Amino acid sequence: MVIFQPDYPPAQALDRQIKELDRAITTESNQVGGSSVAAARSAYDAALAREQELRSRVAGTKTNLVDERRRSVQYGILQREVDTNRELYDGLLQRYKEVGIAGGVGTNNVAIVDRALTPGSPSSPNLISNMFTALLVGLALAALLTIILAQIDTTVRDPAEAQDVTELPLLGVIPDTDNELAIEEVRDRKSSQSEAYLSVQTALRFSTTTGVPKSLMCTSTRKGEGKSTSSYALALSLHRIGRTAIVVDCDLRSPSVHRLAGVANGAGTSNFLSGNNDILSMVHHDESDGLAFITAGPMPPNAAELLSSDRIADLIAALSQHYQHIVLDAPPVLGLADSPLLASKVEGVVYCVEAEGARTNAIRYSLARLRAAGATLLGVVLTKFDEKRAYYGYGYEYGYGYADAQPGE
Repeated sequence: MVIFQPDYPPAQALDRQIKELDRAITTESNQVGGSSVAAARSAYDAALAREQELRSRVAGTKTNLVDERRRSVQYGILQREVDTNRELYDGLLQRYKEVGIAGGVGTNNVAIVDRALTPGSPSSPNLISNMFTALLVGLALAALLTIILAQIDTTVRDPAEAQDVTELPLLGVIPDTDNELAIEEVRDRKSSQSEAYLSVQTALRFSTTTGVPKSLMCTSTRKGEGKSTSSYALALSLHRIGRTAIVVDCDLRSPSVHRLAGVANGAGTSNFLSGNNDILSMVHHDESDGLAFITAGPMPPNAAELLSSDRIADLIAALSQHYQHIVLDAPPVLGLADSPLLASKVEGVVYCVEAEGARTNAIRYSLARLRAAGATLLGVVLTKFDEKRAYYGYGYEYGYGYADAQPGE
């Protein structure tokens, strides 16, 4: 426009183009700038309103805090007042009680109606009633305990029970004594032991039609029931009445005859069973009473095999030529095969049962084994019997007596 005039066509064209661009810029500026300003304005207004709200809440919180502090101070004042009033109340209440007690001291409404009498006897406990009650309770407990013990104890306690359990005739009852003195009492003709075995020997006379069997053996359910002493005592009883008798120790596992006789266990039964036929060289005689006996001999490793051979029959046959009665001391039945083997070789078996010793089930089982072996059971001998502990009386000096006998019997 400096060089040319405004009406110069190129200049007018450029001017129109400039104006057109200005209009476009203005239009775009209006479009863009208007919405942004409105949005910013709206955000500003919202932020301002939020600020005012927060200011209002802060002011309210400050007011509440101040009020809370004021109320806390007021609560402390009231709390102190309550404590003071409580102390005053407690003091007044204590004083009121003291005054009430002091006032009641002077006023007494109690009067003596009747004088108390000293009792002549205590009202409780009643001695007679308590003793009677204790007696009844004691009897009931004793009866209950007796029943319980009777159910628990399955041993043989008296001769009647021995007959019921074994189902054999009772040959005799041997009183209890010290084991170490048993053989000494057997040797004493006046002792109760000697008298008891004499009664057993007498009963054996009536056990068979021919009297006392020529060969018999004594055995028991388990060891320690007096079978060895019974064997020795029966042979001694026969020896004393003039019969020739000999005791043969056939308990090869636990021999006892040599200890009863007080000699060493030399050559004996095991030697004969092993093949030594010189039987007479094995016979010993008791120094005190002259009873003949044969010890068990050396302990063999195969006792059952020796006893199961025919040598036992040969032994009995060889001794029968010189003696009228052969008494074998056999091993116990329970758990061993020796006694059933021996039982089939002798004419009779005397079964020894210790009082309060072996269980009845074991006794029945042992007798069943002997019966199965074909043994002839002559009867039962109850050993180590203490008449003070059983419902049975047994007298050796003047006769027999039973505790359950009727009056006058």
